[in-house]
Amino acid sequence: MDFFLKHIIYLGDSMFFSEIHERIRFVFLVCIIILIAIIIKVFYIQVFSYEKLNNLAESLWSRELPIKADRGEIVDRNGKVLATNITTVSLVVVPNQIEDHEKVARDLANILKTDYQDMLEHVTKRTSIERVHPEGRGLSYEVAEQINNLGYDGVYLLKESKRYYPYDTVLSHVLGYVGIDNQGLSGLELYYDDYLMGADGAIKYFSDGKGNKLELTEVYEAPTKGITLKLAIDIDLQLAIENELDNAFAKYNPEQGLIVSMNPKTGEILAMASRPNFNSNEYQNYKTEVINRNLPIWMTYEPGSTFKIITLSAALEEKTINLFKDTFNDGGAINVDGATIHCWKAGGHGHETMLQVVENSCNPGFVKIGQTLGVNKLMSYINSYGFGEKTGIDLNGESKGILFKPINMGPVELATTSFGQGISVTPIQQIRAVSAAINGGNLYRPYLVTSFLESETGSVIKNINPYKERQVISEEASALVRYALESVVANGSGKNAYIENYRVGGKTGTAQKVANGKYLDGNYILSFIGFLPANDPEIITYVAIDNPKGVTQYGGVVSAPIAKSVLTSAIDILDIKPSKEGMPREYTWLDTKYMVIPNVIGMNKEEASEALKDFKIEYSGSGNKVIYQSPESGYYAPAGGSIMLMLG
Repeated sequence: MDFFLKHIIYLGDSMFFSEIHERIRFVFLVCIIILIAIIIKVFYIQVFSYEKLNNLAESLWSRELPIKADRGEIVDRNGKVLATNITTVSLVVVPNQIEDHEKVARDLANILKTDYQDMLEHVTKRTSIERVHPEGRGLSYEVAEQINNLGYDGVYLLKESKRYYPYDTVLSHVLGYVGIDNQGLSGLELYYDDYLMGADGAIKYFSDGKGNKLELTEVYEAPTKGITLKLAIDIDLQLAIENELDNAFAKYNPEQGLIVSMNPKTGEILAMASRPNFNSNEYQNYKTEVINRNLPIWMTYEPGSTFKIITLSAALEEKTINLFKDTFNDGGAINVDGATIHCWKAGGHGHETMLQVVENSCNPGFVKIGQTLGVNKLMSYINSYGFGEKTGIDLNGESKGILFKPINMGPVELATTSFGQGISVTPIQQIRAVSAAINGGNLYRPYLVTSFLESETGSVIKNINPYKERQVISEEASALVRYALESVVANGSGKNAYIENYRVGGKTGTAQKVANGKYLDGNYILSFIGFLPANDPEIITYVAIDNPKGVTQYGGVVSAPIAKSVLTSAIDILDIKPSKEGMPREYTWLDTKYMVIPNVIGMNKEEASEALKDFKIEYSGSGNKVIYQSPESGYYAPAGGSIMLMLG
């Protein structure tokens, strides 16, 4: 019995000690696991989370005084600055660092000439950094000097960039303007805001929990200037069209006006302006509707006779008419499904070729051209030219215009559409479409920005290339359009745009305006679209003047001379060479008569004098034989103009 009892006690003790050992091993294992976990965690914190945690810790005691970045500049195609920056100063306060809030508020209010209570709210605000807005923004040098001389803790003056437009009102709708916080609010400033803004910098300093500045090294993070935009705009041509618009408004007092010039081969906008306009440096002084209405892309209206170019090009492409063989008898009106459509000329133009229909801008004749196409064909070309849709120009606020749906078009709608009535287009749509009609048939997307430049070095980051949407008509049809429009300027309604020694093509337009569903009497939009050289266009210009006063309201009377002045300026600016070819003009007794200069080189003095009897001769050199003449033969010169002859 004792033996069994001893063995039972021994087994019990063994089990007891074994259980203790198991617990010890378990506890030890748990401790090892916890230790490993701690080591892994510490390793993770030190290696992977150090930067994040360090930044979080630093954010608790670091503060930043922001430094605004300069916006990127905007320059024209030749690098002339159109939008830049000037340095100003802004006031920032750190309320916790200010000892006597009342005194600081009183002194700052006196210097800034603002309300004491408002300033007291700024300097006592429960925030780490308070920007004094708006009275503390864009401070002059004198005001900044007075604040700096106070020497108060917690009062800081920071560099701030302010947008500046050297040409004031010039190109204002295209460039747009910038708000007080340096953000683009309209025009290119808004459309390319992400590129122009740049990255802000800061002055970092360290403070305790109460906001008191610590004696630690400050860190300066430099701002990064925005990207420079290079435009297709030529500022010299832009100044020319701005001057023409100013002259037109002084002379005719119209309601609105616009001019757009473009390279028809690429879609590059060379100049764009409208009236009324505004000063981008002082945008606060203008009404919103003036600032936001960039007429070349926003305004919609019936285009009138300039739209006949589209109808003509479609008919030439489809070969439904022959300019030289087909004829039309214009009796002054045409009846379409019970509606009478009149010609602008009382009694009409009589029997005329289709080329003369174009020259005379004959509405009944164009009704006939439209009828040869039919609704579906005509509308397919109108859509292909991009009407009824946005052109995609790099500006905000573009309109789409309004077109008939083919299903809703009857004979009358077809007739009126043929000569540009009953539909609504934008100027940018019109100039793009006509560009396609004369450049070989290619429809390009209009654009302003040609490249993005690095702000410091001026090196090209990215170029924007011309974008061809599609081919609308063939080169053969386009060549006929160019010929017809050159004939309009030489022999037809566009005579006032004729430039001697240069081949000019174009088309006039006199569009009725609609109000309350009715056409207005004696209130028109007068337009002209012209281009040169007519055989190989380098520039196309569209002029539209809304309701000029004190003048016969025809596009050929008002807008054609304006377009001529713009194109004349473009000849020098774009270095367009003269031509001895092209169509001669028929002169009236009111016109200054130009004559072709004969070749007198090799003649003696008496012979040359007889050949040049209609001109004034200036001699130089000695002898009796002409060895040089200027201008050279074959060009036009005004009767009575000077011809220089060198004798030898």
